[in-house]
Amino acid sequence: MHPFTLPILSFCINNYSPSSRNHTALLKAWLRDCILWRLTKESMKMRGKPVSGRAILVLCLASFLAGSLFTSRTWTWSSIHDHSQPQISIIPQLESVTQDCDHKRKLVEGKSGDIMGEVAKTHQAIQSLDKTISTLEMELAVARTRQTNGQVPIERESNRNLRKAFVVIGINTAFSSKKRRNSVRETWMPRGANLKKLEKDKGVVVRFVIGHSATPGGVLDRAIDAEEAEHKDFLRLKHVEGYHELSTKTRLYFSTAVSIWDADFYVKVDDDVHVNLGMLTSTLARYRSKPRIYIGCMKSGPVLSQKGVRYHEPEYWKFGEEGNKYFRHATGQIYAISKDLAAYISINLPILHRYANEDVSLGSWFIGLEVQHVDEHSMCCGTPPDCEWKARMGNICAASFDWKCSGICKSVERMKDRVSVEAPALNL
Repeated sequence: MHPFTLPILSFCINNYSPSSRNHTALLKAWLRDCILWRLTKESMKMRGKPVSGRAILVLCLASFLAGSLFTSRTWTWSSIHDHSQPQISIIPQLESVTQDCDHKRKLVEGKSGDIMGEVAKTHQAIQSLDKTISTLEMELAVARTRQTNGQVPIERESNRNLRKAFVVIGINTAFSSKKRRNSVRETWMPRGANLKKLEKDKGVVVRFVIGHSATPGGVLDRAIDAEEAEHKDFLRLKHVEGYHELSTKTRLYFSTAVSIWDADFYVKVDDDVHVNLGMLTSTLARYRSKPRIYIGCMKSGPVLSQKGVRYHEPEYWKFGEEGNKYFRHATGQIYAISKDLAAYISINLPILHRYANEDVSLGSWFIGLEVQHVDEHSMCCGTPPDCEWKARMGNICAASFDWKCSGICKSVERMKDRVSVEAPALNL
């Protein structure tokens, strides 16, 4: 081996770095120089002309340094070229993406109001569709029930044969309550042409609801016939009147009303309750698009098992131990139900159980159904000054009565002590 071989190898090893990309080229250059030196020496021997060792060493070192310099410059230029070229092509792309994102963000911000409006419209459409489906299901059930029972659907053969209305308000009354009826006519119930105009323009139907006496065609029935001829504001039921038959009367009222009017809501109210028609219709309108609505002042009174007391419940044992309360239901002075629930009552009329109290009976008919119970406190305000105070606070009452009397105490004299605030317009 040449005497300078070990120093050259030592130089290469000491300058070697694993992260360097030109160590392979350096070793190749050294090997190339050594081989060249060996071949040159052998060639000179073959020619017979000796070459000095100093000349060979200088040649090897020169070749080695030249190779090192070339390799280093080549790698440096390549590195710079490789790193700079992508930067030149990526920058315009990044700027383009940024501008596109800014443009889309501005579009979204500009149309956010429109999007929320479309969402609200879609939600209303879904609610309306849900209500329509519920109504169609009820009408289909009516048709099937009548077909099964061999009945011919005469009055409710089609909705086109029914009178359109927004709400039907049935005022529960009795033969002995003529003075109460007159006090209602003089206060919150329109009369004559105004009653017809209210029905035609606003879709609000108001009728006194009454059945027949135990002796058809008797004095009591003739008195109602005469009153009807004068005012034309009665809905007569095929029902024998009696206080203990209120649950039966309630069933027949809803069933009869559904067979005559195609309304969104059906209301039952007692003849000793003052009603603000504007506020009542405005309250109902908030739930117009929802199906299976049961609206009133929800309560849960005690189940009275003692005989002889008012509101005694003969079937008290069905409600558990003594001292228990009823399930939540609307108080009987006034409540409203949607069309599909009224149709449900009409369909299942023969099998709906009747408890002693009609408000409990109505609540029991809905307790196992998918019904939305709405606890509406504007429908159970007290009489003045309670309703007046609430009106001054902006809480106008839809109905007023005295809880201690289950209606307005001495309603004939006090019905005119009405709320001093004007009722809101009937915007239906």
